[in-house]
Amino acid sequence: MDLTLALVIGVVVVALVFDYTNGFHDAANAIATSVSTRALTPRAALFMAAAMNFLGAHLGTQVAATVGKGIIDAPQGTHGLVIVGAGLIGAITWNMVTWYFGLPSSSSHALIGGLIGSALASASNVHWDGVVDKVVIPMILSPVIGFTLAGLIMIAILWAFRRSQPGKTNRGFRHAQTVSAAAMALGHGLQDAQKTMGVIFLALVVGGYQHDGDPIPQWVILAAATAISLGTYAGGWRIMRTLGRRIIALDPPQGFAAESAAAAVLYTAAIGFGAPISTTHTITSAIMGVGATKRLSAVRWGVAGNIVTAWILTIPAAAIVAALSYFLLHWMVE
Repeated sequence: MDLTLALVIGVVVVALVFDYTNGFHDAANAIATSVSTRALTPRAALFMAAAMNFLGAHLGTQVAATVGKGIIDAPQGTHGLVIVGAGLIGAITWNMVTWYFGLPSSSSHALIGGLIGSALASASNVHWDGVVDKVVIPMILSPVIGFTLAGLIMIAILWAFRRSQPGKTNRGFRHAQTVSAAAMALGHGLQDAQKTMGVIFLALVVGGYQHDGDPIPQWVILAAATAISLGTYAGGWRIMRTLGRRIIALDPPQGFAAESAAAAVLYTAAIGFGAPISTTHTITSAIMGVGATKRLSAVRWGVAGNIVTAWILTIPAAAIVAALSYFLLHWMVE
């Protein structure tokens, strides 16, 4: 087996490991609110989220194209594969650090930060216009839109059910949350599985096994969908506690409003703009928006501040780890 083929296989395996960590790191995004309101049991919620992630991964490739072609230019051959591999190592490392501390940071931005860090370390080209248009602007807008939309949906629910009996309303929204959680999980698969597809496609192009204009192979889509689904089913209990309880104690109508708003933002970004936005940022800000309609003090802003700090650190931290990984792999392989 020649070195290039060995590196392509290695990068594909590492990409699927990242996809798996993305699944268990972000499992909380889709189901934390449903579990915290007791709309679903944890195991049933995880099974549903895994299935919907798998389906969502098959709904499009616009985000994959952005990640695979619109962030960096990696050179052909072993050097390019080392760059892609180092970027994945940076992303996985940051995922594991934030999972350990129970912080819902963005796997998407960890991946993008990793690719940027390894590209800069190798003096490769970074598409800064693509980073700004497809990453930075959506990174700023998606939490703002998620916060605002969730707040508006919650206000509409409060007005529509203002004369309803609370117990009966809560029971109804527990059933509705099954649908909104499924929509959220479908959006997560649509967004996050595609990011791994994009990296695997980039590795295949760099290794000479695909061309830029080729469609993403079916086996890549299936492998990415399977990996993220298995990771989701493995669960991410630490982060689930943070999202489900520590920001605000949610009731079923609030959970439904947050999930519906977040899912709408995910679909619009993926299908409308091919933008790889963070499901973590979107659902977390939606939960804050729902809480703020009750009263500002209902949101535990100290916990929210810690989460936002992790958001800010994600891209540079993953980039630094990826750069160091690049220098080590470059020394070992080349």
